[in-house]
Amino acid sequence: MAPVETTYVAPASPGYFELSAYGGYQTSPHSDIDVSDQTSFSAGWEGKSFSTPPYWGVRGTYWFGEGQLSDLGVSLDFSHAKVYADDETLAKSGWSHFEMTDGINLLTLNALYRFPIEGTRFTPYIGAGAGINVPHIEVTRASGQTSEYQFGGATLQAQAGVKYDISDRWAAFVEYKGNYSWVDVDIDSGASLTTEVITNAVNLGVSFKF
Repeated sequence: MAPVETTYVAPASPGYFELSAYGGYQTSPHSDIDVSDQTSFSAGWEGKSFSTPPYWGVRGTYWFGEGQLSDLGVSLDFSHAKVYADDETLAKSGWSHFEMTDGINLLTLNALYRFPIEGTRFTPYIGAGAGINVPHIEVTRASGQTSEYQFGGATLQAQAGVKYDISDRWAAFVEYKGNYSWVDVDIDSGASLTTEVITNAVNLGVSFKF
């Protein structure tokens, strides 16, 4: 009787959680500002990533780690992005103060996919998702002042980076993360303000696996 050939199937690796914290350099291009009770204008933004309060973020990720899903993960990501209107924008609008520096505050649910490289500690990854923005809108103009948190609207997110495993538990990573946010908020005198804010960030962070 001919020997029966058997095929070894490696056991599926269990899924695990990863907690991450990061900071970095965040910028934002110009965006059009539409105000219901005055002429619209274009705002030039400054990120001032390292000024108080600084730009930062935290993320919780679950990597499935089983079969065909072994390289797929889902994350809940919060980032404290921010924008300051530049001097030219203030002069153009006639406002003395315009910023979202207690955060645009982005919360997104994302799908992640990683690309393990055999024989190395480096793992590239990409991700995309959607969520909400909760800006702290600060406007001071002749008709009044606004300084409060509001629900702004929807946010889209995309990211790409590479992780380096320091040990079985700890890792460091560098990534690009971009967000597109639709912001619709109320300001003084019953007026509304709408804009679309893009934030671009290069992040450095650490992760803990458990």
